[in-house]
Amino acid sequence: MQQEKEPHLLRQRRFLPFFLTQFWGAFNDNVFKNALVILIAYKVVKDSAEGDSNLLVNLAFGLFILPFFLFSAFAGQVADKYEKSMLIRRIKAMEILIMLLAALGFWWQNVPLLLVVLFLMGTQSTLFGPVKYGLLPQHLKPEELVTGNAWIESSTFLAILIGTIAGGVLVAFDSPWPVMVTVVLIAVMGFLSARFVPAAPPADPELKLNKNVVAETFRNLKFLPGNRVVFLSILGISWFWFYGAIFLAQVPNFTKTILHGNEHVVTLLLAAFSIGIGLGAWLCNKLSGHRVEIGLVPLGAIGMTVFGLDLYFASQQWLQQPPQSVLGLSGFLQQAGAWRVLLDMMFIGVSGGLFIVPLYALVQERGDRKHLSRIIAGNNIINALFMVVSAIMAIAVLSFLQLDIPTLFLLTAVLNILVSLYIFTLVPEFLMRLLAWLLVQVIYRVKAEGLENIPPEGPAVLVCNHISFVDPVIIGGYVRRPVRFVMYYKIFNAPLTRWLFKSARAIPIAGKNEDPQMYQRAFDAIRQALQDGDLVCIFPEGRLTPDGQIQPFRSGIERIIEETPVPVIPMALDNLWGSLFSRSEKNPLKRRPKKLWARIHLRVGKPVPPEKARKEFLQQLVEQLKHGKNLSGEEEETGRNGEKVGY
Repeated sequence: MQQEKEPHLLRQRRFLPFFLTQFWGAFNDNVFKNALVILIAYKVVKDSAEGDSNLLVNLAFGLFILPFFLFSAFAGQVADKYEKSMLIRRIKAMEILIMLLAALGFWWQNVPLLLVVLFLMGTQSTLFGPVKYGLLPQHLKPEELVTGNAWIESSTFLAILIGTIAGGVLVAFDSPWPVMVTVVLIAVMGFLSARFVPAAPPADPELKLNKNVVAETFRNLKFLPGNRVVFLSILGISWFWFYGAIFLAQVPNFTKTILHGNEHVVTLLLAAFSIGIGLGAWLCNKLSGHRVEIGLVPLGAIGMTVFGLDLYFASQQWLQQPPQSVLGLSGFLQQAGAWRVLLDMMFIGVSGGLFIVPLYALVQERGDRKHLSRIIAGNNIINALFMVVSAIMAIAVLSFLQLDIPTLFLLTAVLNILVSLYIFTLVPEFLMRLLAWLLVQVIYRVKAEGLENIPPEGPAVLVCNHISFVDPVIIGGYVRRPVRFVMYYKIFNAPLTRWLFKSARAIPIAGKNEDPQMYQRAFDAIRQALQDGDLVCIFPEGRLTPDGQIQPFRSGIERIIEETPVPVIPMALDNLWGSLFSRSEKNPLKRRPKKLWARIHLRVGKPVPPEKARKEFLQQLVEQLKHGKNLSGEEEETGRNGEKVGY
């Protein structure tokens, strides 16, 4: 309740000045980049061959992201060693100097000089990146990370939208003065807002800087795989930037050579993409319930493929029947299929927002706080590498293989299928969370309480009553850490779902008399999982409830704790009895969907120390949680043996 009474993040000094600072920076990047790209595509090389234009445009995108690959490791060290608000002010002062040089480039219409400025802008953004994402967890609470990231990503792409429009409009003037004054003025605005960013203490002030950028880059890359989920999330983020860079970099020449539109049509398509990203980030915040909901990532990946493929097919009619003249905004929108192209660009952006916001929040939530800026720097290195490869791929496909831009879109969408399947196979938690999210959003309404009682790291055993077949899905979807479930081997080996349970590292178990060897292997696996620091969830009843009531807990939980003394966290599910997935109807053929959109409760109690983790005591705690008692640990009740049931 206290959190709801706090002012909105945008009304708090711990967030607003930083929010404005990063907005002005993203805005300036895109005013400058779009002005330069349109200058190349429509003015400077208007009498050159199409291949020359493609080469220069992709070279420009490559030059902007190259510093992320070269200098991110050093930037991460600096962000971890020094106070971040001071760094932000110095980085924004650097931007003013770079924009003064940009003004000269626009005055002379000197493309080589402007490409140098683009490289310098990329360098400045490289320094800002680790500070940006490293500062958020210092100023925001864990439950605010998704909201904060959603605002940052939404505003970033709003800045892209406005900057894209402004860059196209400003460079269209006959005089260079409008674009010259604008880029310098925006840099000054960013510096002024940076002066109000509150201090953020250094994460590792004793860190010794390694000025050998090559050695530090490789050291950073070796450091990342230490946390597997974080590393694979970074690969997912990098893939998004590969995918997005392919589409964004080609928009000017796609518009010019395929759609036969002018500079304003370029701006419209880029604006549609940017609006889509902002909508996706906003949807992500709303759909996730203010928590890191990585189940939205596969949903975003599906959308990126579907709308990327549709953009290819929508482009075919333009290739078959090209317009007879260059189209402005109204002329383009009157063409058959124009709205389809526009919506494809927008929904690629929406899908991208759903894909990337949870991944950034996951990296911040599960990354080591002491090394977070260096983790972000490593992320930027891999992002840059992927984007450089995307520029090389685009140049190869368009300039050397002589294929058209829609075919490049097709190849990228197909690659997205393969890459997504690979990532989700390596980390089945994404798919598990998608199933849980769909179950929660479409079938039930789950209210989870006490999730903060689950430790953010270290081993623990979760014990819960067993009402329905979807209990593990709900628990796995709401617990922020990966959970290893102990499950009956016949369910584990079901043909259609075995791959999912195996990928999720579920532990199959049989009855002691049914298969003694499997029974022993299960306890060996549980012991190893706890020694590895994992969360293990068991249903101590040993089976689904036949009548909706909690059945007597079996002694397996006591054996687990005797072999590996770790905290036990009681949990309870309520209101699933009578649903389609319970055994309220004995005959499976007679079961009908019931309790659709019912309010399901998941309650998590305080950890129980191993010396108190007896089966009778744990059962009493779970029963009390099921009825909404002892959630806070403030009430105590007398147990069967006269001892108080509390935490």
